[in-house]
Amino acid sequence: MKDIKWKKAMNDEMEALQKNHTWEWVTLPPGKKTVGCRWIYNVKLDSDGNINRYKARLVAKGYTQKYGIDYGDTFAPVAKINTIRILLSIAANEDGSLRQFDVKNVFLNGHLDEEVYMDPPPDIYRNGKVCKLKRALYRLKLSPRAWFGRFSTFMKKSGYKQSDADHTLFVKTQKKSITALIVYVDDMVVTGNNPKEMAILQKVLAAEFELKDLGNLKYFLGIEVARSKQGISMCQRKYVLDLLAETCMLDCRPAETPVEVNH
Repeated sequence: MKDIKWKKAMNDEMEALQKNHTWEWVTLPPGKKTVGCRWIYNVKLDSDGNINRYKARLVAKGYTQKYGIDYGDTFAPVAKINTIRILLSIAANEDGSLRQFDVKNVFLNGHLDEEVYMDPPPDIYRNGKVCKLKRALYRLKLSPRAWFGRFSTFMKKSGYKQSDADHTLFVKTQKKSITALIVYVDDMVVTGNNPKEMAILQKVLAAEFELKDLGNLKYFLGIEVARSKQGISMCQRKYVLDLLAETCMLDCRPAETPVEVNH
């Protein structure tokens, strides 16, 4: 990898892995197997489709793990589109701000209770030793569950109630005050009618996790969000354009209906 942008991205990733004490070097115990790892590369785009940053991530080859041998239950909930609409309606009705945050190296926040061994990262050698994982790594079968388990426990300890209808929604009410948070893996959106409580939530989140403040909500899960005096609007223009580009239909002529009239 010669490009300086990707080299920096890889160095940033390794620093984060070391900072979080993701693994320890050990001799592989007899009868144990390792899972492999590799680098993947991606670019983060903004709502206009422009390159925001370069991202390199060291991931485990989780596809080699076998259910019942290497892992058990892996379920972790994801935000529902209807819940996102409800969150936006709360913001509109309460005239509350919509703030967006990103958790850096999100899965590294999940603690592994299971015994998992991994091959050393590419170009790294430690006298035949392997990595015993202490933290969840991307693409391990157990990672999403480990991260969400820690996050939901933290939110409940912070006084937030987890919704029974959608476990990714957390709400805190005090008299006339309401603060709500929805999380989708490493992306979260917060709204409410109490700026002080929202500031407290941001502070405790930043103290527990490495948090990036993305400012006012503009783009979330393929949905563009715009706010005006008339209210909040949602559209998926960028998502539709991406689909058209994938199917080589950017230059197609629009049709009022997919089937001919009177067919």
